[in-house]
Amino acid sequence: MKKTKRIAVFFGALFVHLAALAQVDGVIHAGKVLIKPEADALTEQTLVLENGRVSAIYSGYQSVEKLGFEGVKTYDLKAYYVMPGMIDMHVHMTFERDTKTNPHAWLTQDDADYALKAIPYLQKTLDAGFTSVRDLGANYQVIFPLKRAIEKQTIAGPRIFASGNAISATGGHADMHGYRRNVIETMNTSLGICDGADDCQRAVREVIKYGADVIKITATGGVLSNTAAGVNQQLTDDELTAIVQTAHNLGRKVAAHAHGTQGVNAAIRAGVDSIEHGSYLNEESIVLFKKHGTYLVPTLLAGHTVSKEVLNNPNMPKAVADKVRKVAPLMENAFRSALQNNVNIAFGTDSGVSRHGDNAKEAQLMVNYGMTPKQVLVSATRNAAKLLGQETNLGSLEVGKYADIIALKANPENDITALSKVSFVMKNGVVYKHQR
Repeated sequence: MKKTKRIAVFFGALFVHLAALAQVDGVIHAGKVLIKPEADALTEQTLVLENGRVSAIYSGYQSVEKLGFEGVKTYDLKAYYVMPGMIDMHVHMTFERDTKTNPHAWLTQDDADYALKAIPYLQKTLDAGFTSVRDLGANYQVIFPLKRAIEKQTIAGPRIFASGNAISATGGHADMHGYRRNVIETMNTSLGICDGADDCQRAVREVIKYGADVIKITATGGVLSNTAAGVNQQLTDDELTAIVQTAHNLGRKVAAHAHGTQGVNAAIRAGVDSIEHGSYLNEESIVLFKKHGTYLVPTLLAGHTVSKEVLNNPNMPKAVADKVRKVAPLMENAFRSALQNNVNIAFGTDSGVSRHGDNAKEAQLMVNYGMTPKQVLVSATRNAAKLLGQETNLGSLEVGKYADIIALKANPENDITALSKVSFVMKNGVVYKHQR
């Protein structure tokens, strides 16, 4: 045998041996696949998945035998549109609005009740093709155990990045309203509540101490808090600056719930990483967004949902109903203005206000309000990953990224409603849904 041939045989055998040693999760044959969300989809590709990540991509449909693998499953997605798992940047996984439920039922429930109710919400979200979520407001004693249970595969659900309790001024949007003082004190809801720059610095440190991956603040009043306090700025400029500086120094990004113009602009000037909702944007807001590179997470589905609810729910408190009627109709114009001025936009629904599992309806509203389907796909993958600070792991199917992969029967670049019909869901190389 010639020397060059012996060398080729040796390295061929070595490749097969190394392939056998590697933990290959599977091979996907994709008819059409969106590797880079901002680029064109490719046809007839083979994706190799190893240790929960994309380890190789080949043109054409390569057999496991040709690749040197033994006993490795091939997923036939030749008739599907394959893309990265989507990311919802604004959810509340531990609750869901239900107009038929007793609004005071929470007085009878323990943390375990919320955790158990969340399990089907998590499953529905994952089944809908959202393999990662950013939870912006939940009791830290519930959301972080759920996050750990998912990481250990004890329960099924999307990868969670969570804020736990939000940072709010006393009496602000994230504080408790509408009950006697002794009831509120009994519920011990003070974590994250602060007044003054020094106290807000303490609050940030405290929520991080209890597990916060990201800091959620209520820079302005909110629509669904039961108080007639409007949606103007609630945290002062000094408080906002103290919060952001402390969070960034501790390696956390800051998401600011903000509706009113003054609060939106103050939060951006203070250096927050994203504005949630942003209902009252003005020209100065747009300039600030672009100057600071701040993201808008529009949550159009939340506005759409409560606009319908206020027409049919006589039990909605007057303070809430008045704000719904005033604020929700403005969200479309704010979104259109941000889009037309090339503001960074990341996908987010505020699910929990809307039904869990209906997340993709946000995409339909985004298209209805002027986005192209391609822009929607980028907002729910690449942009969301950048805002999370997870662009090295999430947001595309490039080699080295997590094997978070979904498949659709129709092409969402032609029809955005295809995102509501997910047939295949893989997270970290593990298949959670496969409808043929």
